[in-house]
Formats: sequence, structure tokens, C-alpha cells
Amino acid sequence: MYKVKVNNKQDFEIDRQADKLLINDKQVDADIKQLNELLYHVINDNGSYNAEVVNFNREAKTAEIKVNNTVYRVAAKDQFDVLLEKMGLSSLMTAKVSEIKAPMPGMVLKVLVEEGTEVKKGDNLFVLEAMKMENIIKSPADVTVKTIKIKPGDKVEKGQILIMF
Repeated sequence: MYKVKVNNKQDFEIDRQADKLLINDKQVDADIKQLNELLYHVINDNGSYNAEVVNFNREAKTAEIKVNNTVYRVAAKDQFDVLLEKMGLSSLMTAKVSEIKAPMPGMVLKVLVEEGTEVKKGDNLFVLEAMKMENIIKSPADVTVKTIKIKPGDKVEKGQILIMF
């Protein structure tokens, strides 16, 4: 059983029982053919639909799916997510990030943020040169930079704390 939210508006409960697909406790007899890894063709209620997986995040259980050129944002919760939410434990599953440590020994080339800066997950934080390669270190979460313990030219060791959030 999955609880699915589409575009943060519409809620659906989806279940599979043997060869049956149930959406909101109603059986759906759709003909679904997978054309390639990301593209599907669906025939349901005399309608034909091309569905393409544009973006998929297995860990967050989210996806963007384009159906006949309209993109839908989909978020799913399985029975375990629902149970954790009912018990008030769902917030424990979110990652708490308080610092960035050096992933490898190297030299800091550039620091791209300042103390007090709010950064989003995936934003560039600094450039670390290691083994003659430049590595852009990105933010692992949406955070505010509290303390920067490095500056360009600093040599760092693996595991050394470089930025605190």
C-alpha cells in the first residue's frame, strides 16, 4: 500500500493485490507497457497516455513524471512511512547536518560561501584540490553556514572539520 500525493494537492491510495491494481479501493484495468527504462505507454478508459519519468529520487520517494507533456510532482509513502508518521517519528528520519568534514586530504582552492549564508542542498561550498584534481564540495542539506574553519591555501586532512552549520 502506498499513499501518493500529486503536485502537493491530490491524494491517492494505491495498492497491488496479485495482478490487480487498486487506486482509492477501485480496481483499475489499465494496459501499461514499458517502452524503455524511463518511458511508458498507458491505455486506460479509452485514453492513451505517454508517461516519462523525468526525475526519480528513490531515497526521498519522489518523482517528476511527464504525462502527455504535463509534468506532475509525485511523493509516495509506504506503510512504514505512514506508521512512523502516526507515531510521530517521521522527523527522526531527516538528516541532521551540523558540519562538513574533508572527504580526503588536499588543499582548499576557493571558499564559495560566507558565515551566515543560507545554502540549499547541492549548492557549492568550496573547492578542494586533491591528487591534482579540483573537487567541488556541495551542501548535503538546506542549512545556514555558522563557522568556516578554512581559507584558500589551507592544507586539510581527511576527516578534518571544515565548515559548521
